Amino acid sequence: MELDKVLKKIDNLNAKTVGLQFPEGLKTHAISIAKYIEKEANVDVIISGDPCFGACDLVDRKMDGMVDLIVHYGHTALPLKTIVPTIFVEAYSKINMTSSLLNSLEYLKNYSKIALATTTQHLNLLNEFKDFFEDNGKEIILGSSSKNTRKGQVLGCNFSAIKDLNAEVCVFIGSGNFHPLGIHLFTKSPVIVVNPYTSDIYDISEFADRILRIRFARIAKSQEIKKWGILISSKEGQYRLKLAKEIKKTLKDEGMEATLIFLENITPDNLLAYMDLEGFVVTACPRIAIDDSQMYDKPLITPQELDIVLNKRKWEDYQLDEILFHERYEE
Repeated sequence: MELDKVLKKIDNLNAKTVGLQFPEGLKTHAISIAKYIEKEANVDVIISGDPCFGACDLVDRKMDGMVDLIVHYGHTALPLKTIVPTIFVEAYSKINMTSSLLNSLEYLKNYSKIALATTTQHLNLLNEFKDFFEDNGKEIILGSSSKNTRKGQVLGCNFSAIKDLNAEVCVFIGSGNFHPLGIHLFTKSPVIVVNPYTSDIYDISEFADRILRIRFARIAKSQEIKKWGILISSKEGQYRLKLAKEIKKTLKDEGMEATLIFLENITPDNLLAYMDLEGFVVTACPRIAIDDSQMYDKPLITPQELDIVLNKRKWEDYQLDEILFHERYEE
C-alpha cells in the first residue's frame, strides 16, 4: 500500500486532513490504513464511502475544502486536472500464479506469438508471464506505454496498448470479461483469459459472441427510437460534453428529438423520471451500456452503436467506445 510514500507526501504538503479513496475490492483495508496514517502522521483521515469505478472517478471535487491531500488506491493515474493534490497508489495483487502458468500452456499450444495484457492491479505479473512463456519457446509482445496507460495495460476505456501488435493470440491476466472482450474486438484475435483469483482459464470467444448478440438486439431496437436522451457524466474522467453536443446535433439533423442529461451516477432509478424518452446514448463510461444493459428497460447504447443505428457505420466494423484523454481535453 506504499504507506511510506503516503506519509512522505503528507509531510511535504504539511497536510492536516487526508482523504482516502478505494475501489470496492480494496475497501476492506480502509479502516486499518486510516488508523495507521492518523497515528504515524498525526492527521485526520476521511474515507470516501462512495463507489469508485476507476481513476476517472476521483473524489477531489467532493472533498474540496475538506482535505489537503487525497490518496487514491488501486488505479493508475490519468492525465486529469485535480482540484485537491492527489497521489495514486496502484496497489498490486500478491497472487501465486505457478499453477495458472502451467495450465495456460495447454490453451496456447497452437500459438507461438503471444501478446500479454492486464489491468493495473496485475501489472506486476507481466514479467513473470513473459519470462515463463519465453522459457517455453513462445515469442512475447508487450504493447508500448502511452500517455494514459502503462506497457501492456488496458483500461475500461482505453485499449491503445494492445492495438496493432500483430500477435496470434492475446493472454489477458485479470478478472471479468469486459477487458478481454475489448481486446478481442480491437485486435480481431483470440483472447485467452487467465483469472488470478479463481485460476480459471478460458477463451473469450464464446462470451464475445453472446455479448455481440445482445448488442445487436439493442441496436435493432434502437432503430425505432425517435426521442433520445444523451447521458453526460459529471465524473471528470468520463465527462465528454463536446461529444454529447455533437450527438445531439446529429440526431436533430436526422429528424429526431434529443435531450442532454447530466448525471453523476447512471442507474435505472436515475432514468425513471424521463418517461417520454425512448432510449439513451451513453457518453460516460463505456462499461455502463455493455455490462449493465440488462438492468435497463430502454436501450442504452454507445456513440459507436448509434453510428450503426444511423447507418454511418457497418455492423462488421463494430467496436467498443473508448475515452481518449487527448481528445477529452480538446473540449
